[in-house]
Amino acid sequence: MERFYISFLLIFLLVASCKMKQERVKPIKENISESVYASGIIKSNNQYQVFSTVNGVIAEILVKEGDVVRRGNRIIKLVNTNALLNSENALLSANYASILTNAEKLHELQINTNFAKSKMDEDALLQQRQQNLWIQNIGTKNEFEQRQMAFQSSVLAYEAAKLRYTQLEKQISFQGKQSQNNLQMALAIKNDYTIKSDVDGKVYSILMKQGEMVNTLNPVAIIGDANNFMIELQVDEFDINRIKIKQAIVLSMDSYKGQVFEAIVSRINPIMNDRSKSFTVEALFIRQPATLYPKLTCEANIVIQQKENTITIPRNYLLHGDSVLIDKSKKRKVIVGLKDYQKVEIISGVTVSDFIYKPAL
Repeated sequence: MERFYISFLLIFLLVASCKMKQERVKPIKENISESVYASGIIKSNNQYQVFSTVNGVIAEILVKEGDVVRRGNRIIKLVNTNALLNSENALLSANYASILTNAEKLHELQINTNFAKSKMDEDALLQQRQQNLWIQNIGTKNEFEQRQMAFQSSVLAYEAAKLRYTQLEKQISFQGKQSQNNLQMALAIKNDYTIKSDVDGKVYSILMKQGEMVNTLNPVAIIGDANNFMIELQVDEFDINRIKIKQAIVLSMDSYKGQVFEAIVSRINPIMNDRSKSFTVEALFIRQPATLYPKLTCEANIVIQQKENTITIPRNYLLHGDSVLIDKSKKRKVIVGLKDYQKVEIISGVTVSDFIYKPAL
């Protein structure tokens, strides 16, 4: 029993002495960079969600995922019975309102106008003849006045006939143009039922199936550049004021484990996401990986500052208030510079020949 007690005591003293032995290191000279962490995804250049401008039912999907399309290529064909009927009705109205269709009406009025003109010319001759007789004291005044009234009535009838012809011609022209406009609008709406690509690129996703109802609020497909990609990062609002265009980025992706890629900041979206309290920062690869797909995840460090051959210490050796232990209990004030997740730059206060001690937990 006594031997057991002595052995236990020796083990306890050994453990206690190990705990009392405090770790220490010397500052070293090396490169350090300060960066802002950001997570994000890979996106195709010009990647966008395809929306329909009208409501309808998918009659036919004209492409498949992975297809390369050109701007203006048809992607999805919709059907809407009302729109089809409206376009057919507009075509019927346009044909009915055309001048060719109304040629008979115009011809009829033209005949009436010509007849009124002939009647006016005839009454003009009779009125002139009666006037000549009246000058020669032949005939009665009543006959002369009747001829005058007949001529004036013919003039009014002729003018009225011309006016009716002109009004009908204007009406037909107006209705024709109006019906043509209605036809063009109906055809434009009908064309909206064929969804087309706005860019040259690749179809990365078809989000709906044939027979499903399409509206103007939900996307039907995702299209983007087939070869060129960009990085979309989310930066916390506390760090966004430190981000600048053309800053260097070092990033890693789960799909390329163990590899590090370089990029630069290309755009900072000035609107904060209220839900995540973050800003969207876009970046471009300096050297793009051989194979990429949209929505691949990545983690990045945006380099804010960097220094070469400067004195650094492990970050967990720095005490609160920017001081270090140069003895087990003696503190010394230091001036710090750049910091990363593992180390901190020491501008002054210690040298590479000093030992500093790790604070006890």
